Amino acid sequence: MDPVQALEEIATLLEVQLASPFKAKAFRRAAAAIAPLSADEVRERAADGRLKRTPGIGDSSLNVITEALAGDVPSYLADLREKAGVESRTGLRAQLKGDLHAHSEWSDGTTSIAAMARAAASAGLEYFALTDHSPNLRVANGLSPERLESQLEIVAALNAGHGEGVDDADERDRGDLGVRILMGIEVDILEDGTLDQRPDLLDRLDVVVASVHSKLRAPAAEMTPRMLRAIRDPRTNVLGHCTGRLVQGSRGTRPQSEFDAAAVFAACAEHDVAVEINSRPERQDPPDDLIRLALEHGCRFSIDTDGHAPGHFGFLALGAARAEAAGIPPERIVTTWDADRLVEWAGAKKRRRKGS
Repeated sequence: MDPVQALEEIATLLEVQLASPFKAKAFRRAAAAIAPLSADEVRERAADGRLKRTPGIGDSSLNVITEALAGDVPSYLADLREKAGVESRTGLRAQLKGDLHAHSEWSDGTTSIAAMARAAASAGLEYFALTDHSPNLRVANGLSPERLESQLEIVAALNAGHGEGVDDADERDRGDLGVRILMGIEVDILEDGTLDQRPDLLDRLDVVVASVHSKLRAPAAEMTPRMLRAIRDPRTNVLGHCTGRLVQGSRGTRPQSEFDAAAVFAACAEHDVAVEINSRPERQDPPDDLIRLALEHGCRFSIDTDGHAPGHFGFLALGAARAEAAGIPPERIVTTWDADRLVEWAGAKKRRRKGS
């Protein structure tokens, strides 16, 4: 088995299982350390001890490489595969063509844009939206206008097959990555309901996901108008993790925000803003009763991972299962559409606002 593939699969499975991100990063560092080497070079360095002294190669990753070179499935990988089972890509999951909410190391994700693109392709997606955070979310290294403009150039280069830059060390980041990267943002809904990024930059993006990240325990009398103003903004395409709740995981639990859900979902339907079904196990947002309420109000939906690491694209099956259980017709889910239709829909409101 190829050692690089083994190391990357281990990292991916660790991410799917929400293990420590430091573990996954360690295996990805090891994969990056040997990726430029030929198979013969890796064998020679393993045999003469140089591989063990290579920066980025630890005891666990060395064992994985050694077992893979011997033609075996590394025991570490075999154990993770057994625990993970096989991701279901049947039913609604098989109909999902995209993911409109994913992060990279430009904000609080763990890997490069190209690594996320390769993972999206491996998950069977045709496209994904890169939606790093906006400036107000400093704790997540939100993108200033200048950094967002730079990211626009990088995404254009990746889609053109040029890699992330001329000094790219990983040749896999050059050429066709097998997936279309949509340029997006997860923009903070500020306390007054405005969107946390320059309007002219938002106009240049393919997709805008608007989410509340602060003052989550504000009373409904404050939260409802805040959310409504953001939904009415013609640049908003998706309402991200609308309740902000956490139901499990390393960050503990958090109750859902209070707001007039009927008014919010009626506004989403009126202004053609998709309600996100956030697939992260620790979020499961919205809760089932609010998914049903949004469906009753005629909303569209977007099944997204809110992925912060390559393995998180595996969460899509969880979101799809929740949507199926709620009886949402696939045609009401924008991430079942092809990329051209999705981009056309997302840009329609901005074009109407400009009178074009």
